[in-house]
Amino acid sequence: MTDITPQEGHDQGHGSAPAKLGYSPVADIPHKPRLTDTDPKAARRAERQVATMFLLSMLLIVLFVVAYVTIDPSSTVYIPVFGDVGASNFALGLTMGGAVFLIGAGAIQWAKKLMPDVEVVQQRHDMQSPRRATAEAAANYERGKEESGFARFTLIRRTLIGALVLFPIPLVVVLRDLWTASPAEAGKSPADLLSETLWTKGSRIVSDGTYLPVKPADLPVGGLVSAVPADLQEVEEAEGNLNARTKAAIILVRMDPEEIRSQQGEGWDYQGILAYSKICTHVGCPIALYEQRTHHLLCPCHQSTFDLADSGNVVFGPAARRMPQLQIGVDEEGYLVAMNDFQEPVGPSFWERG
Repeated sequence: MTDITPQEGHDQGHGSAPAKLGYSPVADIPHKPRLTDTDPKAARRAERQVATMFLLSMLLIVLFVVAYVTIDPSSTVYIPVFGDVGASNFALGLTMGGAVFLIGAGAIQWAKKLMPDVEVVQQRHDMQSPRRATAEAAANYERGKEESGFARFTLIRRTLIGALVLFPIPLVVVLRDLWTASPAEAGKSPADLLSETLWTKGSRIVSDGTYLPVKPADLPVGGLVSAVPADLQEVEEAEGNLNARTKAAIILVRMDPEEIRSQQGEGWDYQGILAYSKICTHVGCPIALYEQRTHHLLCPCHQSTFDLADSGNVVFGPAARRMPQLQIGVDEEGYLVAMNDFQEPVGPSFWERG
């Protein structure tokens, strides 16, 4: 739409004649009537096409709910190029994506075939509203509604309303997937599960990636190692517990024992080696950016900064809780092990945490 300057003598709403803010065609752009403008049968055919898209969108929403309820989340299906993929995810993505596409495609077809395609301009007025602006705006709205065909094409209107009414249903249904427990976690509350990790007394610490056990000599002063429990892979394969890694991931850092100002428990380090959760307490980003000189741990997501020499306390950023520390020691073979589970909840806060 193109604005043009006020014409000389244009009424601003203070005189007796009302300001004319209606639309007028652009003179130098010829308009070629479409088939639907001249042929009622073509217009009805286009209406049926649009309505069909909206109806198919409604059907796909229903199929989305059916697939969510009936398809086993652990089942797979072979898709060329992609290989084996989760059958449930594939069905949900296909139906939800198709429903969104059909609403959009129907709206485009409606606009291209049935709505006016004449370019128009509107007379520009000053920033002060004329007296009859409200009446003129209402009149323009009624004109736009009439030209769009929303009131005239009842079939399109009803099917569009139906598609939009059903569209939020998948959003409500998938809220359940914000919490999906593994078979091993069934029956436990989210608060309990998020407060427990795989670390137990004697759990051997292994390097993440190589899964090799770590000895104190492997970690020089200023060094950092990302680590996990030795039984992590076994638990993931046997129980399907994909949340175990995110809760149990830790970092090991070594500093001069004299530089350790405080810990979350007496003697929780081993010869200057400290173990902290790797998951930021702000929104749960993994952290491994360690500054040796200051002993600061920096979260790359929102720049929360923790002082590992001072109990992992927050020194900067939006995080409101310190990084949980894991008490460590060595076993009979001299490998680093956990002495207990975390004594504080790991990861970002949630409302169930007191």
